Amino acid sequence: MRLIWLIFGLVSLALGVIGILLPILPTVPFMLLSAFFFSKSSERLHHWLITHPKFGPSIEDWQRNGAINRRIKWYSTVSIVAAYGLSFAFGFQPIILILQGFILGAVLVFIWTRPEA
Repeated sequence: MRLIWLIFGLVSLALGVIGILLPILPTVPFMLLSAFFFSKSSERLHHWLITHPKFGPSIEDWQRNGAINRRIKWYSTVSIVAAYGLSFAFGFQPIILILQGFILGAVLVFIWTRPEA
């Protein structure tokens, strides 16, 4: 089972790193997932991630208080608006835009109702 947790952790870590470059893919949620998966599979990787200078503070804020840093909230908002704007610009079907708008709106509500670090 540890191997499965490790694979999930590595995949979510890779997606989080890709999210640094792509505004459509969120980084912090994937890092949170990685921390969870690594806690089940690799103490060394878990420690590395939670003490990482870039990712560690966000993970710690979430684990302690369920908090999201204001800078991360704004970055997430801009990324979500950009992703929706691209969908609109590419002419996605109205049903897709409505569904995407509902889901992204719910994500924004969740993000902005979390306490701040």
